[in-house]
Amino acid sequence: MKSSTKDTVKGTFHEAKGKAKEMAGKITDNLKLEAKGKAEKISGKAQKKIGQVKKVLGS
Repeated sequence: MKSSTKDTVKGTFHEAKGKAKEMAGKITDNLKLEAKGKAEKISGKAQKKIGQVKKVLGS
C-alpha cells in the first residue's frame, strides 16, 4: 500500500475515533475525554491531508 493511501486511511480512522471520544465526553460530561477526542479528530484530519498532498506530489 502506498504511503499516501496509508496516511489517508489512518487519518480517517483517527478522525472517526476522535469524533466518537468527543461525543462520549459530551454525553458523560467528561471534559478531559471530550478534549482528547477533539485533539485526535484534528490530528486525523491533518494526517488525511498529508496523505492527499503526498498523492498529488506522487510520493
